Amino acid sequence: MPLSEHEQRLFEQIERSLAEDPKFASAVRATDPRFHAKRRMIAAAVLLLAGMALLVYGVAISIPPLGVGGFVVMLGALVFGVQAYRRGQSTDLHAVGGTATRRTRQRRAGLVDRLEERWRRRPEGDA
Repeated sequence: MPLSEHEQRLFEQIERSLAEDPKFASAVRATDPRFHAKRRMIAAAVLLLAGMALLVYGVAISIPPLGVGGFVVMLGALVFGVQAYRRGQSTDLHAVGGTATRRTRQRRAGLVDRLEERWRRRPEGDA
């Protein structure tokens, strides 16, 4: 069921007011998994390079524990980077206030389908 013209105008007005609110925008950005995933992937890349440098340095000066340590750092950085990448690809919804999160492993219906279902189940009152 499409929105009436009046409802569409109200919806657009609410959208504009939310877009202009810097506090709301920073709260949404802070809960966006993609925002944090980029930083984590950069940190993983730096750790990977540091591990590689330790490995090469340990082999060059013939200190096996240093080389093994470098390999362990590289392996940890790789695991950390892959996890960050997966979290960044996640489409989970998070509450802006940070109190409620929704994390499911299964793919659910799209956002529009869920909103339509909620609209159909709404109470039929004089609101």
